[in-house]
Amino acid sequence: MPLYCTAPPLPFLLSSMVRRILQNFATRFATALLSFAIVWFTARYLGASGRGAVSLFTTDCAALLLFTGLVGGSSLIYLSPKRSIWHLLPPAYVWAVVVCIAGTLAVGLLRPVPITYLGHLGALSLLQAFFTINTLLLLGRKRETTYNFLTVLQVTLLAGCLLLAFAGLAWREVPVYYYATYVAYGIPLLLSFIALSRLPDRWAGGQGLRETTRELAQNGRGAHLSNILAFANYRLSYYFVAHYVDAHAVGVLSVGVALAEAVWLIPRSTALVQYVDLVHATDKQAQVAPALGVARLSLLATGAGVLTLSLLPASVFMAVFGPEFGAARSVIILLAPGVLAIASNIMCSTYFSGLGQYRTNNISTALGLAVTVPACWLLIPKLGIQGAALASSLSYLASMAYLLRAFGHATGTGVEALLPNRTDLQRVTQ
Repeated sequence: MPLYCTAPPLPFLLSSMVRRILQNFATRFATALLSFAIVWFTARYLGASGRGAVSLFTTDCAALLLFTGLVGGSSLIYLSPKRSIWHLLPPAYVWAVVVCIAGTLAVGLLRPVPITYLGHLGALSLLQAFFTINTLLLLGRKRETTYNFLTVLQVTLLAGCLLLAFAGLAWREVPVYYYATYVAYGIPLLLSFIALSRLPDRWAGGQGLRETTRELAQNGRGAHLSNILAFANYRLSYYFVAHYVDAHAVGVLSVGVALAEAVWLIPRSTALVQYVDLVHATDKQAQVAPALGVARLSLLATGAGVLTLSLLPASVFMAVFGPEFGAARSVIILLAPGVLAIASNIMCSTYFSGLGQYRTNNISTALGLAVTVPACWLLIPKLGIQGAALASSLSYLASMAYLLRAFGHATGTGVEALLPNRTDLQRVTQ
């Protein structure tokens, strides 16, 4: 009898899911705090211009990683219960090498950057790609504890190396970030190989490798296209601000964005657990009710986080990050509606991803991108970083409108099913 053919009672499903989500949330919360420390270190010790340079570098790396995800992304989680990890690793690694080399060359052609910048970009993006592939395979096999440990370790090493260099050695230059990143990803990558080697999978030669590669690519294209489009929605404004304003403005914008997006660790923690459960579940419909219950709690917590950030005065940002960063408050306020919209989007898109229905997510993110590009082009030259924040919120709200409608049609629920109610408030207090 299949494991999921008889659905446990809803309270049990909610309780079990909430426990796992809280464990994942604790990991992401620790990661968020350390990531905040990294933002603080780079802003405080490098200034707005240095912070802007670091932000552009991390954005370039993230863009390359997104394209490696076409073969080495969430499809690894989807296929890892069905395929040997040693058949999934080779095609994902080869594709990562191709993307990182081609992407680095593309950056060199599109922007005037030093050769040393391109060298670090190619090497570090590849290192991060290998680490991401390994940890996604561990997550797909429900090795969530190992996944969480490696994730926290990576960001801990990065924060620790930056602190040592900036405060201990008084070495306060942008290249410090590159060297710290080598350490922060190199050590966890080695540990991830040890964790993978302990799985029961064994290499069985090249038999079935071609079929696995084809299936990985087919699933990856549909699953990851929406991630690429979403990234464009999240970070395209950085390049517009760098073009129309300067790196100093990118630094201030990145601090506001980092703080606002930190609130997303709540819905993302929930979504990660729900996605794994949906992939493994035989009865997909049985997952809808507990997912909706947790989604409402997630939206409630996200709203509380956004409200808290929005109420902080500009003097707090200036005191924490430096006198150049007071304008980050206006960025957060203008981003607040979009942050709430994305919290809803994450929950709905996870449902469609778990079912393999990627077209809905792709349409939603494409709609958001169709708003992002003209909004950035019209608003940023006139309003600067405030225009960038406003453009992002408009994009997120447009995506939310479509995705909520699609989710309602697919599950037979209305928008009210995602809105917190009195029962949810009571559950929070319990």
